[in-house]
Amino acid sequence: MTSNAEQPMTDDSIQVRQLSHYQFSWIAGEAGQPGTYTLQLVLDQGAWEEVLTLDPDDADNLQDLLSTAKTVYYDVRRRTLMFGTTRTGES
Repeated sequence: MTSNAEQPMTDDSIQVRQLSHYQFSWIAGEAGQPGTYTLQLVLDQGAWEEVLTLDPDDADNLQDLLSTAKTVYYDVRRRTLMFGTTRTGES
């Protein structure tokens, strides 16, 4: 006989989370070398956090997108930011 019991929900089983807060940081490189940008994502009011390493162009573009998007989601498994949703037929 097989059991139909549901598997317990864990933090690791949630794949897409809503971005609550974010923080950009810049870390100095060695003398004469470029620094490194990071973006800390706080997801689902702190239930999950992720830190991304970015090049300067990506940091600039993401700052623009994050500052104008009303809702942002992050797919933890695919490491993908998704900016809001738009109903089909709307712009």
